[in-house]
Amino acid sequence: VEPRAHLLSAAELRRYRGAPGEPGLYLALLGRVFDVERGRKHYGPGGAYSGFAGRDATRAFASGDFSPAGLVDTVSGLSPAQLLSIHSWLSFYSDNYEPVGKLVGRFYDENGAPTEALREVEAAIEEALKLQAESDQEQQQFPPCNSEWSSAKGTRFWCSRESGGVPRAWAGVPRRLHRPGSQGTPCVCVRSSGPPWGQPGSSQHRDRGDLNDPRLQRYEGCHPLAEQCVLPT
Repeated sequence: VEPRAHLLSAAELRRYRGAPGEPGLYLALLGRVFDVERGRKHYGPGGAYSGFAGRDATRAFASGDFSPAGLVDTVSGLSPAQLLSIHSWLSFYSDNYEPVGKLVGRFYDENGAPTEALREVEAAIEEALKLQAESDQEQQQFPPCNSEWSSAKGTRFWCSRESGGVPRAWAGVPRRLHRPGSQGTPCVCVRSSGPPWGQPGSSQHRDRGDLNDPRLQRYEGCHPLAEQCVLPT
């Protein structure tokens, strides 16, 4: 629990908008208050982000809505990607600006203790970070294919050692990837030799890489081990 001297009410925080005669330039994010005086050209009067000063505008960090309706601290309905944006901004302010206390209200009570609302947001951010880690791992295992289309030749998918922006030691072969609960089956590059992903010591893999993954589907009419596949129009 923070000492009471480090707790600010919403009315007190509004005094820190950087105008002449005001005591400083503060903003809050998820109820944590930061001194942003060193960023005055951005947050001070007339700055591009002056709307953030003197208040907790957590939602706007994720939504990009700088109108009065958007400069609020409610985070209900935000997507996992938007929650990750808030997490990233919180890290940015923690690394670059001095924390000066807590804002009494939605995220901290009058004793400076976290509220249930804050715990819910933190749990949602943790879940979003977990989903991001899983997505990053999947992209390493199944990098996106290169693709091109023409009316004369149709759609061509192919794999290289850098396709999908994922540098690696193998090119892979094109496959459709089915994700339960998701629409569409994107083309991904699949390693076709060695043990399956995450099983370096497996003796049961038959040197097929990840080709036996049940989420994968072959492209009809294409050689199963070809590094490219052309689907006629």
